[in-house]
Amino acid sequence: MSSSLVPTRATTSGGLHVCPSPTRPRRRRCCQVTAAALPPASGRRAVSLAGVAAWLATAVGRADAASPLDKYVKRKKLEPLETYVPAVLLTIDQFVDLEKSLEFEKPRFDETRSLLRSGPASSLRINIRAVAQYADSTGQGKAASDAVDECLRALEDLDSLLLHASRNDPTASVETMRSKISVALGALDK
Repeated sequence: MSSSLVPTRATTSGGLHVCPSPTRPRRRRCCQVTAAALPPASGRRAVSLAGVAAWLATAVGRADAASPLDKYVKRKKLEPLETYVPAVLLTIDQFVDLEKSLEFEKPRFDETRSLLRSGPASSLRINIRAVAQYADSTGQGKAASDAVDECLRALEDLDSLLLHASRNDPTASVETMRSKISVALGALDK
């Protein structure tokens, strides 16, 4: 046998015999990947901005996706319309009672404000938005949404006026409060 095929043994200082590992044959690469050289001014920021721009370019074309999280958020299904309408009608009656409570010579604004925040009026925001969603499904969504916004804005203004009046602020007048109630009632009638 040829001595080149038999591995030579090396001896360590402890007397152990070590055989060298056989050399592996080199493989030839069939293809070679090279990266394009980026100019020194570009870096991670440029790459991330390009990625964001590409994402925005694809997201703008989709009209069905209002938010990127819509596919992950489950929306609660609406109850039947008969669930929301009686509560809205009771709220209208409550607003009429609120308007009557302002007719006294010395109205109690703190009690009127607590009436506004209790009973059927406390869930009005949820109820009228649900009714507006039903109106949207029938093609009257824009008008219903505008009426909801008008009603809620009037109620927020009324709540603010009642708060100022309970603190004896002279700028909060009963006539302005009545006008806010009538605006809210008019919006609910739409």
